[in-house]
Amino acid sequence: MDEKALLVLEDGTVFEGRSLGIIGTTTGEIVFNTSMTGYQEIITDPSYAGEIIAFTYPLIGNYGINDTDWESRKAFARGIIVKEGAEYPSNWRSRQTLDSFLKENNLVGITGVDTRALTRHLRSKGTMSGVVSSSENEIEKLIAMTKKILPINEQDLLKEVSTEQTYTLPGGRTKIVVVDLGVKNNTLRNLQKKGCTVVVVPANSTAKEILMYRPSGILLSNGPGDPVNAVATIQAVKELLQEKIPMFGICLGHQIMGLALGGETFKLKFGHRGGNHPVRDLFSGKVIITSQNHGYAVRAENLNEDIEITHINLNDNTVEGIRHKHLPVISIQYHPEAAPGPQDSEYLFEEFLKLAKKHSNQ
Repeated sequence: MDEKALLVLEDGTVFEGRSLGIIGTTTGEIVFNTSMTGYQEIITDPSYAGEIIAFTYPLIGNYGINDTDWESRKAFARGIIVKEGAEYPSNWRSRQTLDSFLKENNLVGITGVDTRALTRHLRSKGTMSGVVSSSENEIEKLIAMTKKILPINEQDLLKEVSTEQTYTLPGGRTKIVVVDLGVKNNTLRNLQKKGCTVVVVPANSTAKEILMYRPSGILLSNGPGDPVNAVATIQAVKELLQEKIPMFGICLGHQIMGLALGGETFKLKFGHRGGNHPVRDLFSGKVIITSQNHGYAVRAENLNEDIEITHINLNDNTVEGIRHKHLPVISIQYHPEAAPGPQDSEYLFEEFLKLAKKHSNQ
């Protein structure tokens, strides 16, 4: 980690540091995550496709990398930015260092960055594209490179993260179809643990293809990118709503649900990413601490009278949950499966499965 590395933002801001991971150059949208732990799950979360993650917690890699805490088939983040990358991890499950993990997964990183200053800059100016490089030190070249980065809303990220083939995970009598928009492993584990056989289908599956599996319920998973680009999924959800099958949307799935129900979405200035976001359940009045990872949100003002808001973010009052007044449809903006993060919201799986079991018994 002695090679010089540079982080260059599209507005020309430059941060110097040292190389972490492979020697090379990577580009993407620069976002920050406020979680204190769970860096392995975060880096392997498909929702980070297209993004370079800046960790606000100053020491990353301190408990190493293990063989268990994977949330997908590979590392989907484009790169990472840290204040200090731990070189000597200590944990009984640790199998390798953060640096060796990044090298194995062909990821460029940078350590030694003032991540506090970077985060303050992104909060002030908004999320922006950037370059991390340990192979190019001419700043003007790197700034020019940032101008050529495709914005997130112009990238086909669903194709990158979704399964190409349908597959089934055994679990029990209740059959749930999961539309894979970048699903995390812990969502699938939660469903199996609660007695569900899970059929995972590609993001571009049609309503007809989904209905062939005769599901008791349908889950729209988390995922990356701008929800308006998920044209095929939005159309499928519109058709599935007419079948009155219970549906549960998570994160990107929640945004797609909002669009299918006639609402609108918008891009947040710097997004919500971390394991410490307070959300109020408007029906119970309770405040729950949630795990979040998204750059877009459903616009409250454009929801029709059949939709009611169930949860709001206490930091900025954005919509965190909705449900339909007449259809068995619920969706939330955050991650009830956590991994990483608090497990306060796992009860939402139970709510969804109650609807699914009721439907299957009709």
